[in-house]
Amino acid sequence: MAEKTALVTGATGLLGRQVVRAFERGDWNVKGAGYSRADGTSVLKVDLAKAAEVEAALDKVKPQVVVHCKSPPEPIVEDWSHWHGAANRFPDKCDKDPEGTRALNVEATGKLASLCAARDILLIYISTDYVFPGRPGDAPYQADAEPQPTNMYGQTKLDGERAALETFRCAGKPGLGVVLRVPVLYGDAEVPSESAVNTLMDTVWKAQEPGAKISMDHWALRYPTNTEDVGRVCHDVSVKYLGSDVDRSALPQILQFSSEDKYTKYELCQVFGEIMGLNIAAIEPNTEGNDPKTTVQRPYDCHLSTRALKDVGIDVATQDFVGWWRWQVKALRK
Repeated sequence: MAEKTALVTGATGLLGRQVVRAFERGDWNVKGAGYSRADGTSVLKVDLAKAAEVEAALDKVKPQVVVHCKSPPEPIVEDWSHWHGAANRFPDKCDKDPEGTRALNVEATGKLASLCAARDILLIYISTDYVFPGRPGDAPYQADAEPQPTNMYGQTKLDGERAALETFRCAGKPGLGVVLRVPVLYGDAEVPSESAVNTLMDTVWKAQEPGAKISMDHWALRYPTNTEDVGRVCHDVSVKYLGSDVDRSALPQILQFSSEDKYTKYELCQVFGEIMGLNIAAIEPNTEGNDPKTTVQRPYDCHLSTRALKDVGIDVATQDFVGWWRWQVKALRK
């Protein structure tokens, strides 16, 4: 490619910022699209629900690839006083606002895909491991495994995948639509609440308060993956799929990326406690699992296989979780 230009939606978010940096390191021209934190210069203010604004951004930037990072791939907890186990605040909100959730995860994605297909732009849609049921014994899930979400959040992300891929198929350009599923993410956050992992550091500090008592999930398995690694993969996939000597129609349309580091959220708190030298006795492990009476069911283990990425020659290496956090908090130890 002569001129390499990328547009990243959700560019002011935890993942979007690292995707932008990854393309910048690869000497691409990069523009971000955002809304509430957009500055109008490096990050264009675009309401993804308004097709005219999206179209204007595409025609202004003229990207070869759009990485669609909008919408978090993991629920985040904001109210610790009511937290009993692994929170599903975001899925709960999805259930309470199905129309708003569908508008963001499905309808806006379909419109973006249609506009990209018409302009021969590669679209990478960031999805989630929550498209899978996560039943004990099922994982790791291959990219072609049958999805079966257990909550509306996962369902709308799956519907977003299908909307994007179907739009490109109908346009006769299936090789330009790509789904990249990722698990819970962590990384360089502006505030801990940007990540369901980073925010657990706050939990460890809250556990130091007199009389603190926090119930933490010690049942569901998570595979925290660094946003810098995801950004690198988005860049590498773009280079691969836009290569002049590549038959895109022969490449997989669904890819998955994940760390192999495995923790429950209680174990993540243990790691943070050890790194910071803080006692977590006030954090109690909750091994109860799902309450069959609740509407939102949590997956037990949605570990994603990275085989499809390996098969197309993409590096799936990830940063060491404990090592990254030791460096992050400058608590280097032997």
